[in-house]
Amino acid sequence: MTTSHDLVTKLWRLCTLLRKDGVTYPQYVTELTYLIFLKLAQRRISAGKASPLGTEWQKIVDAPDKDVLHIYKKTLSSLGTNAREPLVRTIFEGAQTVVRDPLTLRRLVAAIDGATWSSDDGDLFGDAYEGLLQKNAEETKRGAGQYFTPRLLVDAIVRLMKPSPGETIQDPAAGTGGFLIAVKRDMEESETPGTRKTSYRGVENVADTYRLLCMNLYLHGINPTGMFMGDTLSPLGQQEILGNADLILSNPPFGASGGPPTRDDLTITARSTTFQLPFVEHCMRALAPGGRAAVIVPDNILFDGGRGRTLRQELMKAYELHTILRLPTGIFYAQGVRTNVLFFNRPLSRPEGDATCNVWIYDLRANGAPGKRGTAGLAPGLALFVKAYGMDPRGHAKRLDEGPEGRFRCFSREEIRMRDDDLYVTWLKESDDIDEGLEFAAPDAVASVVEQHLVFALDEIKALMADLVEDTIDNDGP
Repeated sequence: MTTSHDLVTKLWRLCTLLRKDGVTYPQYVTELTYLIFLKLAQRRISAGKASPLGTEWQKIVDAPDKDVLHIYKKTLSSLGTNAREPLVRTIFEGAQTVVRDPLTLRRLVAAIDGATWSSDDGDLFGDAYEGLLQKNAEETKRGAGQYFTPRLLVDAIVRLMKPSPGETIQDPAAGTGGFLIAVKRDMEESETPGTRKTSYRGVENVADTYRLLCMNLYLHGINPTGMFMGDTLSPLGQQEILGNADLILSNPPFGASGGPPTRDDLTITARSTTFQLPFVEHCMRALAPGGRAAVIVPDNILFDGGRGRTLRQELMKAYELHTILRLPTGIFYAQGVRTNVLFFNRPLSRPEGDATCNVWIYDLRANGAPGKRGTAGLAPGLALFVKAYGMDPRGHAKRLDEGPEGRFRCFSREEIRMRDDDLYVTWLKESDDIDEGLEFAAPDAVASVVEQHLVFALDEIKALMADLVEDTIDNDGP
């Protein structure tokens, strides 16, 4: 059996073959996804599973060396324009190879075809892709982006949220489908022919990532017809198109967005020029009454003034924000990213008072936390959090406040209000965390983290200035 680690190592060694053709690391990763997907589609056929791709992979394998590149190019073009099934056309639309040498392609094809594949090919595809991204990050000394969420974290969140057959599951920043696939995997035993069909909905704004999303969902038996290519913060993300969800799981982008949202229903964050605040408001508005959500957010969501404070106040008034998990730094490919998971529910009807009574905060970041460095040590800390969270997906299980020396604390809504609704609550020593894992980082990685902090600070200043302008208008009005 070929593990994802073995496959990634083998394929990455072959990367040097494409360097002489002027192929960049990201181009190489994209090229490999075409080849791996075609191989795994062939395996679905041999396993008796329906596939519209026929014997495309075998045609490439059997082609003479002098013709293999021509046949491969013809295959990509044909699948992207003439495939009978819309899904296949979507996956291969505009797909082009960057390989120039037929012998280089032959070696890549032989490496993939010669691997002994595991029984769960879909998982291997996703694991191999993310492994290649991590290799790319290591080689280029840059983060590959904070949007590819570690599998350990995804699985823990899904396990806590307990998705049920028949629910509508949404990820408004779907990436390559990690959360949606984890939901499908979690429900495999509970989904039977007699149960109501689960609906998967998602949006991805990057064309290449959207292609990978469709590939990944296809290999896991999820019909990607509920996936949209576009911007969640445009009218596409409004209820009339994307719809409401019983469960929202997401790791949205954050940082500068290049402009405010273009949809008209984000009333609190309508003028925000970063991703994080509007995406949180989207998740709030897209959650159906009685629904629940787990959303990964950067630290500034917890303490920003202006519209950030207004958004938190609305979240705690109209929704039940019951749990915050402070995540360690260094678990995403981008170094120095400080993040949290917000767990909240939407009541069946808007309450007269605040829906949030208590906010439980679990600190998995402070000095000495299990799993502090990277994903390898994340499992012990997450296991402790899962146990502390309890069996109720809505956060209503009996919990224990561990006190000032523990990691799990409970803060009443009144205590939060006395902090001016600032949710950045710390009580454990964090002296070793201030380096953000950058002590051995390359200068460009350090610069990237500094840039992120500056973007967050600038957004807070802009929010404050906007509030001052609004106050001036109000005071000068009739």
